[in-house]
Formats: sequence, structure tokens, C-alpha cells
Amino acid sequence: MPSATQPLLSLERLAKRYPNGTAALRGVDLAVRAGTVHGLLGANGAGKSTLIRILCGATSASGGAMFWRGEAVRWSNPAAARAAGIATLHQQIPLVATLSVLENVFLAQAGWARRGRGARARLARLMDSIGYHLPPDAPVGTLSIGERQMVGILQALAAEAQLIVMDEPTASLAAPERQIVHRAIRRLAAEGRAVLFVTHFLDEVLALTDTLTVLRDGAAVLSAATAAVDESAIAAAIAGRQVQRSARQPARAAARIVADIVGLHSPGRLARCTFSVRAGEVLGIAGFLGSGRSELLHAIFGADRAARGEVRVLGRSVPRSPVAAVRAGIALVPEDRAAQALIPALPLWQNVTLAHLGRFSRWGVFPRARLEHEAAGDAVRRLEIKTRDLDAAVGDLSGGNAQKVSIGRWLCAPMRLLLLDEPTAGIDVGAKAEILDQVRALTAAGVAVILVDSELKLLLEEADRILVMREGAIVAERAAAGTDEEELIRLAAGAAPGGGEPRQVHTG
Repeated sequence: MPSATQPLLSLERLAKRYPNGTAALRGVDLAVRAGTVHGLLGANGAGKSTLIRILCGATSASGGAMFWRGEAVRWSNPAAARAAGIATLHQQIPLVATLSVLENVFLAQAGWARRGRGARARLARLMDSIGYHLPPDAPVGTLSIGERQMVGILQALAAEAQLIVMDEPTASLAAPERQIVHRAIRRLAAEGRAVLFVTHFLDEVLALTDTLTVLRDGAAVLSAATAAVDESAIAAAIAGRQVQRSARQPARAAARIVADIVGLHSPGRLARCTFSVRAGEVLGIAGFLGSGRSELLHAIFGADRAARGEVRVLGRSVPRSPVAAVRAGIALVPEDRAAQALIPALPLWQNVTLAHLGRFSRWGVFPRARLEHEAAGDAVRRLEIKTRDLDAAVGDLSGGNAQKVSIGRWLCAPMRLLLLDEPTAGIDVGAKAEILDQVRALTAAGVAVILVDSELKLLLEEADRILVMREGAIVAERAAAGTDEEELIRLAAGAAPGGGEPRQVHTG
């Protein structure tokens, strides 16, 4: 065991340089002590993922030293790190979609051990301890992205490690689910374990961590006790400058209606939803995990073939298919960009033009690569996408730049309604500000926006109106300027401010 003054984990001048000359880490010092939560922050591409890969044994350092319990170590593979007492919850959780929740939580154990009665009892205790329950026999492939994240957290807790590395564990969770994760992290620290907590939510860092380290361009530019810094100091350290963004102008109440959603519903997913959104308006959608927020956007886009009801754009009914939606000027940036928006192996320019191939081909048959490159280059300039060139694979880009590509795709053609599902999840403060500035520019040009975001503070800042969803139904509508986080949480939980149950509302 490390002494009271000796860190559980310490890194001294840790460096990583790849054969192509890229320096991902440039001599990083970091110390994590038992019984504490240590925040690790930085812009996308700052070196956080490389550092985590070294800690978990997925890659090796090219310089410096790593000490575990006071002894110099160098993991040869992830199994060695796990055996030593380090559990890592990666941003892309390595779960098996065809296996159950129970089997995934105990995936590292032998087959019989992860399915028996003892495993079920242990899973029940783990879920009780964090106050979150999932059906043990449910296939993980049927769960939402947020629910899969919770399975990954349970998997990390089951490892009973002394150091838990959590890479963006709350990026896709609504406020109540984040609080569940926070309670689990505090319980781990109280038990004497250490947590290395990677997040882009600055308020989360200030509320949860004891110490923090900020990486920028592969170097540690800030190491401090959390109590000694504030949000603006952290943001400046991450971005290397003071982060500023323009204020969004509220939508005009007299603006024309761009989209009418009339009686849209889907068996087992959505109750009947009816509302409108106007030119230049940002309509926020609030709700807990599983409330139907994402399902609503996919139904509007025509991706839910079981959905019924009507979507009208500028008064004209849109047939129920994504192809028809795109032709009508509806754009969707989905929550799971890796699985639903981008093709990681394809180059950036092809990902940008993928939804509009008819516009970039002769007679709809023969591709015109020159036009595709021009459109992709325009998106790169407008969104300030950081890439070595247009031929770079999207899978090689940082999270923030990949998200910009998924937004840039829709700049290639006229857009009337933009559906954004967690557009700033898992990206750094600089990229977040740039994306929100681009959304403001679109609304200023008359585009209507429907925004789903688990960060209620962001919804209150960016939206004109907010619809609250629960169990697949719209249960309330509020003007963003006339509500607050507490009321939105109460409405989403089923408690109306004046008592009683909120009822489904029809808005226009």
C-alpha cells in the first residue's frame, strides 16, 4: 500500500511520440492519491486518450516513467494493468451487444461465473449501491447509449480495482443520471479507492473532484487543487485563451412556422406529439434518460419506420423516410455519431458529402469528386475543422472535429430544420463554443432548430422554448426565460410545480 504521502499512481515526464513524428505527450507529470477524485481535462487531441491508453496497458510510453504504489511499472498489455488493480471505463465502451447486462458486467470472468446465481446477487448489490437498475437479462444491443454507459460503469465497479479511470462517463447522461454516477464515484473515493475522471463538464469538475490536471498539446499546463481554481481559469487553460462566444438573438414570435409535427407517434416509443417550430427558433427538448428525446428526433427524420403521424415543412407533408426528409431540408445530427452519422474509415470529404451524392454527380450517376472536395473544403473552413487534409479518415479526428464533420454534412444543401441530439457531448469547451456559434449563425439565417441536450444549463441558455418529455410523451412546455433547472427536473420526474401530474401538452 502507498504511504499517506505517496501517490497511488504517479507519472514523471511521461512522453509518447509516434513513428510518424507526432508527439502526443510531451513530458507529463501527474499524481493520483488514494481516496481522491482527480479530474483530467483538455481539448480534443490534447493527449488525454493517449495517457489513458498508457495507463491501461493498451500502448507504451516512449519516455518518462510511471509509478504504481511507489514502484516503477510498464504494462505490457491491458490484462497486466487490470491484474495490478487498474480498471478503465473507455469512452467507447467495449460491450458485447448480443450478451445480456449481467454477462457484460462480469465479462472478464469465466462463462459460468458471469451467469450464475452468485453473479445475479452481486449485480443486484452493485445496482443497489449506485441507485440505478437495469434488467439483468436484457441484451445490451437493445439499450440506449446512456444505458450502455451505465453498464460500463457497473463493469468497472465489478472489477474492484484500486484506481478507476473513467473517460467521459457522463457525456450522454441527463442530470439525474449524472448524479447517480457522481454518488458512485464519491462512494469509491470514500472506500479509499482513487478515480481518474475525464470530463468536459467544468461544473462537474468543480463539484466532484479534489484535484485536477489540464492537458494542452500533450503537456500539463495546469495542475492544482480544485478548490484553488474557478471555471474561467480552467476553460482558459484548456483553450489556451479566454473562451468567448457571441450571444444568440431570440427568435421573433411572428416568424413563419417552418415545421409542424402533428400527432407523431410510434408504438412502444412515442405517445402522440404535436408542436410547431418557427424560423430562427431553437426548441429545446428536456427529459431524463429513456424519456423519448432521441426517438422523437428519429421519428421526425423518418428513420423510425413504425412511426405514424405527419411532419410538414413549410406547409407541405413530408413522406416518412430519411431520403424524403433530406429533400425537404430536414437535417439530423444524431447522438451516436460513430454508429449513426459517420463512416470512420472514409475520408473527411466523402463523409461531408455522403447525404447529398445526387448534388455532386452528373445525371445522378457519375461522381464529381472535384465538387465534393470543394464542398468539404468549405465546411472545413466554416467550422474550423482541424485536419491534416481532406483525405484524412474521420476516425482519426478528435471527437470535437468529428462532430463538426457531422454538422458540416448539412451545410452542403439548403437546410430548413436542424435536429441536434446531444451535439456537444464529449467535446472540449473550445469546440463546444464553436459549434454553438455555428448553430446561432444558422438560426440567424432562418433555420429552425430542435435541440436535445442533457445539460439543462445549456438548454436554458440556447433555447427559446423547452418541451419536457417523460415516458415518450411531451408533458410540459416552458419559455426558456421563464423556467430553471429545478423546475425542468421536477417536470421530467413527473412532479408538477403546483402539485399533481403534468399532462401531455400540444404546442404551436
